[in-house]
Amino acid sequence: MVAVREPEDYLEVLQSQRGGFSFELCKRNAHLAKQASIRPPAAMKSGTTICGVQLKDAVVLAADTRATEGPMVADKNCEKLHYIANNIFCAGAGTAADLEHTTQLMESQMELLRLATGTQPRVCTVVRRLSTMLFKYQGYVGCALVLGGVDVTGPHLYQIYPHGSTDMLPFTTMGSGSLAAMSILESEY
Repeated sequence: MVAVREPEDYLEVLQSQRGGFSFELCKRNAHLAKQASIRPPAAMKSGTTICGVQLKDAVVLAADTRATEGPMVADKNCEKLHYIANNIFCAGAGTAADLEHTTQLMESQMELLRLATGTQPRVCTVVRRLSTMLFKYQGYVGCALVLGGVDVTGPHLYQIYPHGSTDMLPFTTMGSGSLAAMSILESEY
């Protein structure tokens, strides 16, 4: 008999459920459109859509998986959720190389801080460092971030713009698809 291995933490669960769009329901949808005269909703063109919601004891971050180069899809399974520390993640929209470099830099700084202090980094520390770095480049680093995490003071959700300004919000969206996402969050949250 095969032993079933239980995941140790939420990162293993996330890795096991990783993936892009599922095409399992395409035949069913085509049948419904043909037989029942149901028109599927028209797709809206958008680039990245990232969002976050702060709950009582947690923060939920979400992002699409499609990376585009203008009108072309460059990657259907792009990682837009970035690890900063065990208790802090961020979702990124903008230039992929800038996002990857910025989040890796912040990840290494927070690991050094954790080793120096012996404690988990606070979310406000990451926000301050990201804001200072992005402000220094005056928007030329193309990183729009939704940063969320839980620290000793509770859950926090921040929106960080490419020019360095920040907002602390209970829910937020960024990216070119943010208007549609925000309409859902504002009506349902």
